[in-house]
Amino acid sequence: MTSFRRRFLLQTFVLFDTFVLALSLYFAFLGRQAYAPISVLLALEIRVHTILVVAGLLYGWHILFSCLGLYQSRRLSSQGQEVKDLLKSAGLATLLLITAGLLFRLPSVTPVLVIRFLLISASVLIASRLVLRWWLKFVRVRGRNLRQLLIAGTNSRSLEFAETIQNRPELGYRLLGFVDDKWVGPEQDGSSFRIVTNIEGFRAFIRDHVIDEVVLALPIKSFYSQTDKLIAFCREQGIIVRVLSDFFDFASGQTRVDQFETNSVVSFYNSPIDGKSVAAKRMLDIAVSSLLLLPLCPMLLVVAILIRLDSLGPALFAQERVGLNKRRFRMYKFRTMVVNAEKLQAQLESRNEAQGPVFKMKEDPRITRIGKFLRKTSIDELPQLINVLKGDMSLVGPRPLPVRDYVGFNEDWQRRRFSVRPGITCLWQIRGRSSISFDQWMELDMEYIDQWSLWLDMKILVKTIPAVVKGSGAA
Repeated sequence: MTSFRRRFLLQTFVLFDTFVLALSLYFAFLGRQAYAPISVLLALEIRVHTILVVAGLLYGWHILFSCLGLYQSRRLSSQGQEVKDLLKSAGLATLLLITAGLLFRLPSVTPVLVIRFLLISASVLIASRLVLRWWLKFVRVRGRNLRQLLIAGTNSRSLEFAETIQNRPELGYRLLGFVDDKWVGPEQDGSSFRIVTNIEGFRAFIRDHVIDEVVLALPIKSFYSQTDKLIAFCREQGIIVRVLSDFFDFASGQTRVDQFETNSVVSFYNSPIDGKSVAAKRMLDIAVSSLLLLPLCPMLLVVAILIRLDSLGPALFAQERVGLNKRRFRMYKFRTMVVNAEKLQAQLESRNEAQGPVFKMKEDPRITRIGKFLRKTSIDELPQLINVLKGDMSLVGPRPLPVRDYVGFNEDWQRRRFSVRPGITCLWQIRGRSSISFDQWMELDMEYIDQWSLWLDMKILVKTIPAVVKGSGAA
């Protein structure tokens, strides 16, 4: 497929998805009148600002889908993974619709409309992609839409990759052969695998043959200079290069290639990549915290008054916490203890009921009467929405720890939790809260970091609500 046809099909996909979302919004809005004549549409009261909001939504949905990688090549991704990505996209598009409805006070954005939009958009997007996959599989197994592939290296991992490619004709690859000076992998009896050129003749071979992609599987240590040359030759002729990048043990991490001046820099991450997805997470933090703070202001004022009436001291409690990359910041909470609680903690250390460096007591004498209720309902955490707006925290992330607790860490792997922005809630909140041990808490933080996605954040936020209502594990 030529680059022009690829760009044309990509733009077609973008327009199709935009059309699907616009049509989903249309059917969700009309409901049972979806098949009414055009006169129904003309009778609707359409305002200029509504048109502008819808146009902004369509553009926002396009940016969102691009950030989530819906328009990247899916040749090597599974059908299940694509369906998950489409569900995430439809869910986040629905959240964007809800946000727009609240921000611009659109009375038509009702819960019924939102549910209809989610169901229609998710169904049509998934159905269209499944049909596309079926069609591509149909044409590829018949020898159409194929990409010519070379594999550099004949070691065991390159042979394993080659066998996978050959056993999956629906992926649309035609393996021409291997590039190596001699066969170094295990012998394949009766196999069609063969060396088509040595490393020296690689440049001439790709010059005289149709090659779409080259997979590099040479050992980096002993073949660094050869690998560098192969990449340079592919760059000369515009050939896609894929690298089986397991030469370092980054099984739980992520990689990204950046261009810095004249150098290509490969970065290995053990936490979410600072890219479009994290920017989208930050936009979600700002939107949700802003929308929550405004209607909550009267309640927050009442809580502040009750705290002042219950005991001496300020309503808010600010404490230095350890945040992103171990930077210090002041975290805000409603005060639930007596004013000199931090000084009194030294006298209570012998009664600490928690494992590890943290301090927990079920019957802590420092907690005030109103403080018990605030902790049970997690209302004391609401001022942290201010920290979210400031950028010190996120809605979802590992809980920010006091400096005293951080100093007590004795395992370096636990400090990876500081590679992401701390949050108001995380997996610990929906899986036991204060009832789980310190080691389990840290393991849940590592699980969150390794599996992070915008969709995971959405699930945690939704599941936090019943966990807080039940008050399970609250201290």
